[in-house]
Amino acid sequence: MKKLSILLAMVITGFAFVSLTNRLNENPEFIAPSKQRTGDVAKGYQYLITGDYLKSGIPFNLFVLGTGKDTTNFLQRDGYNKSLNYSFTAVKAPNGVLVAAPNCLQCHGQVFDGKLIVGLGNSLSDFTLNRQGTALFAEKFLQNLKGEEAKKYDAAKNFIQAIKTVSPELITTTKGVNLADALAALLVSHRDPQTLRWSDKSSFTLPTEMIPTDVPAWWLLKKKNAMFYNGFGRGDFGRFLMGSNLLTVSDTAEAAEVDSHFNDVLAFINSIEAPKYPKPIDAAMAAQGKAVFSATCKKCHGSYGDSTSYPNLLIPESIIKTDSALYTANYSNPQMVIWFNNSWFSSGDHPAKLVPYRGYIAPPLDGVWITAPYLHNGSVPDLETLLNSKKRPKYWQRSFSSTVDYNYEIPGYKYQTKDAPGTSEVYNTTQKGYSNEGHYFGDKLSETQRRSVIEYL
Repeated sequence: MKKLSILLAMVITGFAFVSLTNRLNENPEFIAPSKQRTGDVAKGYQYLITGDYLKSGIPFNLFVLGTGKDTTNFLQRDGYNKSLNYSFTAVKAPNGVLVAAPNCLQCHGQVFDGKLIVGLGNSLSDFTLNRQGTALFAEKFLQNLKGEEAKKYDAAKNFIQAIKTVSPELITTTKGVNLADALAALLVSHRDPQTLRWSDKSSFTLPTEMIPTDVPAWWLLKKKNAMFYNGFGRGDFGRFLMGSNLLTVSDTAEAAEVDSHFNDVLAFINSIEAPKYPKPIDAAMAAQGKAVFSATCKKCHGSYGDSTSYPNLLIPESIIKTDSALYTANYSNPQMVIWFNNSWFSSGDHPAKLVPYRGYIAPPLDGVWITAPYLHNGSVPDLETLLNSKKRPKYWQRSFSSTVDYNYEIPGYKYQTKDAPGTSEVYNTTQKGYSNEGHYFGDKLSETQRRSVIEYL
C-alpha cells in the first residue's frame, strides 16, 4: 500500500510538473515567502567550518600526504583543521577514523585580494578534470590495508563510491563555472527517495549535457523568498543547504541529525553582509546613476540605501531572454523534481519542494561589484558588458591564478577577447548553457548613463 501511495504521488507530481513547465509566462511573478527556522549564528558558523555534515572522506594522514599541509589557515581553526585548506574539514567517521572531507566553502568561499571571503561564490573552481582515477587509486590503496588500518577504507567508502560514480559525468570544458546543481541531480539518481540509501545503479537518466552556473553570493539569501536561479527552491532553506550531505549520507537517521544543525547554518548565512567597495566613489556620478537605476532597474532588482526593498520577482523567458538551458536541466529535470518532491526532503514539519519555472529570478545586487562574472552562467566578465550587450565577447579569457586581475573601476575580471575557442581558460559562449545573450535592459542607456549606473552599483 505504501509503494502504491508513493507511485500515485509521483504520477500526480508528474502531471503538475508538466502543467507548470508548459504554462506560458508573459509577466513577472511574485514569489511568496516561506516560513524559515531560526537558529544560533555562532553555532552555525562553527558547524559550517568544523561540522561533520559529511561523515566520510579521505583518511586524514593520506590526504595531507597527497596535498601537503596548508599554512594559510584563513579560518583560524585549531587542531587538525589548522593543517587543512579552508574548503576541507577534519572529522571523525562513524567508526572513529579521522578523515578530511570537503565542506560548503568549496563553492561558497573564495580568496579575493589575499583574503578569504566566506559566502562569495567561488568563480575559480575547476570541473574540467575527471577525478574518477584518483578515487579508484585511493580505493585500491585503502582496500589493501590490513588489520586495524583496514578501518580506513570503511571510513572512506561512502565518499569514494560517490566520487568514482559521478566524476565521469561531472566534467566541463571551461574553468570557473560550477556544476553543483548537476552534482545534486546525479547523486539523487543513485539514492532511494525515502531511505536515502545508495545504489550503484542510477534510478533515472539525466541529460548528458552539464549545464553550468555561477555560484550566487550567500549574503543575498536573506532577501530571497526562494532559492536557486529559477526560484524553484521553496519551503525550508535548510533542507537545500544541507544538500552536500547527499555525497556521503548513509540513511535518513544521519540526514536528520545533520538537518538539526542547518537552522543554525542558515542563521549564520543570514548574518553575512556584502563586502564594502574599497575604492573611492564619485558621489555626484553615483547620485546620477541612482536616478537612472531607479527608473530602469529598480522594478526587478529592488532599492538600496536608506529605503531598501526587494520585489522577489521571477522574470519569464520571454522577457529576460538569457540562456534557457539551466531551467530545463539539472534540478528542473522532471525526474529530479518528482524524486525530490516525494523524498525525505519534502517530509516532516519543515519540508522543502521544487517548483519549476521557465525563467529566472532577478537577484538582489548587494555587493555586486565583487560577484563577477555575471549572469546565471558566469558568461559576462564585467558590469560594462552586462549593461551593454554589444560589447560582450564571444570568447574571452581571464586569469585563474589570482584575483589581482580584477578591475575595480569597471567591476569585473580583466579579460582578453579571443577569436576562437581555446584552452579550458577560454569561456566559449557558443556552447549549450554558456550563452551570453539576454538581459538587454542596459542597451538603451547612453554611455554616460551606463557609467553612472556602474558608479552607483
